[in-house]
Amino acid sequence: MKYQGMIEEILEGIGGKENIGEVKHCVTRLRFNLKDQSKANQEVVENINGVITVVKSGGQFQVVIGNHVPEVYQELLQVANLEIATTDSEDVEIKGVFNKFIDVVSSIFTPILGILAATGMIKGINAMLVAFGWIEMTSGSYKILQAAGDSLMYFFPVFLGYTAAKKFKVPPFIGMVIGASLVHPIIAGIVQPGAEPLYTLFEGTVIQSPIYVTFFGIPVIMMNYGSSVIPIIIAVYFASKVHKWVNSFVPTIVKTFLVPLLTILIVVPLTFLVIGPIATWIGSLLGAVTLMLYNFNPIIAGALIGALWQVMVMFGLHWGIIPIGINNIATMGFDPIMALGMATPFATAGVVLGIMIKTKNKELKSLAVPSFISSLFGVSEPSIYGITLPRKKPFYVTLVAAGIGGLIMGIAGTKMFIMGGMGIFGVPNYINPENGLDKGFYGFLIAIAASFVIGLILSLTVGYSNDMDPVKEAKVPNKEKKTTIKEVSLLAPIAGQVKNLSEISDKAFSTGLLGKGVAVIPSENIIVAPDEGVVTTLFPTKHAVGITFKNGVEMLIHVGMDTVNLNGECFESFVEQGDSVKKGDLLIKFDKEQIIKKGFSIETPIVITNTNDYLDVLETSEKEVNTDSVLLKVII
Repeated sequence: MKYQGMIEEILEGIGGKENIGEVKHCVTRLRFNLKDQSKANQEVVENINGVITVVKSGGQFQVVIGNHVPEVYQELLQVANLEIATTDSEDVEIKGVFNKFIDVVSSIFTPILGILAATGMIKGINAMLVAFGWIEMTSGSYKILQAAGDSLMYFFPVFLGYTAAKKFKVPPFIGMVIGASLVHPIIAGIVQPGAEPLYTLFEGTVIQSPIYVTFFGIPVIMMNYGSSVIPIIIAVYFASKVHKWVNSFVPTIVKTFLVPLLTILIVVPLTFLVIGPIATWIGSLLGAVTLMLYNFNPIIAGALIGALWQVMVMFGLHWGIIPIGINNIATMGFDPIMALGMATPFATAGVVLGIMIKTKNKELKSLAVPSFISSLFGVSEPSIYGITLPRKKPFYVTLVAAGIGGLIMGIAGTKMFIMGGMGIFGVPNYINPENGLDKGFYGFLIAIAASFVIGLILSLTVGYSNDMDPVKEAKVPNKEKKTTIKEVSLLAPIAGQVKNLSEISDKAFSTGLLGKGVAVIPSENIIVAPDEGVVTTLFPTKHAVGITFKNGVEMLIHVGMDTVNLNGECFESFVEQGDSVKKGDLLIKFDKEQIIKKGFSIETPIVITNTNDYLDVLETSEKEVNTDSVLLKVII
């Protein structure tokens, strides 16, 4: 499998597959709910080749992989022998009301985001065809495309019934039956135009409700549940309690049909009688409140949401807004809130393009190209974690550019009418189905263009400097001067027996992925600095240290195999990350006898992590070394 090595390292870093309570993925992240968060080592996982970064948010341990995360996810399920992603979450304790809310929302909505975007794009394309006068709304072409694009949202309760049932641990088909009941043609056909109600409840109040049908004499307040969000989620949550209760007393021999029978007979009528109307009123109130806050000052709202959207995405806080947006589209036909943050990927793309143009660092330039393209398509996390955030200033100017885009949308009154594609594929989301290409649509186009251009200009001027990514000057041969080849000798940081790197068990080292070097079986319990330099890496578990020497050579010394699992036991460090050291300074002490006693190998790889910057790295031919012996020679 293509990603097996990386997946095995991730599993080790999160405390093993047995520590997984639940795992799912979004556009760029593996989202783990871990049974014991303390067993996961964030720094270890962040340093795995192929992992962009790790984010802890919403009670989740989120491993950012990139656009290919669906492939990694599928291989993860195979490697970890997980049949489905949500079967073992009973033991996961997510603390905090907000964290629990985020977990529930992301679990229910994440599985359908891809198909939600796809069908939304079909509706957007259809709207564009009508707006440009290429097809008529009465044509068969329009109707077929609209059926394909509108099917998910029209039957949204059915799909949410499935995902909510998975989250609340109800057989999924029960959730689907509840959802299908809400949008069944018989129910939709009860209230016909011109139909006279039997009587009216709550007459004269804001919740005045005409009654067209009763259930065994009990009045049913009819609502339109097509495209609705909140009623089905609450109904399935209630069904999970009923299902558990019914299951506790029904005889095993008839559980197969009697448990779902009783659950549906109890929950569906209660949903129509109580849960549905109350949940619909809550949804309408939620839409009214968000619209009221937006209307209070759409310009300020646009600037704030635009500037902060990227930060919210980083911490998973946008999951608190997405269901509100979907609910607003279902209840009001549009959403003005989420739209305000949608200039963010274009601002990011502009900033990354500026860095790509300005930087002299070839490695950064090659990383910027796919990140730029990904941002244009609405997936900006590779740009955030790989380029802008590590350099800070580019990240800040992205927020400024996105904030200006949000401000412009606030002025124009831009609204999102469908949940469609992202980035450039999301342009049709803002076409008004009634008025076509209106002021809000053109405001969106101006906003994303402005965010892109402002991000580009700020990046080229104040947001990025080549000092952030210095380039080592190569000696270029000419007719008068030959290429200079220099040999740098590095002493052994530890005494012991020398082994070829290919002989050790860890593939990341033995295959040279982390750089060329050797392994040493220590005869002493100390690591010293081989030369003058700076401690650039010191793992919290103190089992590994990285030094950058004055000449730019970077060395990693990793004591033992899998010793990260000792969590610092048997190790003592005498330096801090960022400390300057001189030749012979004591870096780490360790108890090799105890390490061996606890079942760990003490093979110690010593590698040059920036091997690719040099012509070659040569190993010593000696079988034994001490701290005065030359261990490696770097050819510059």
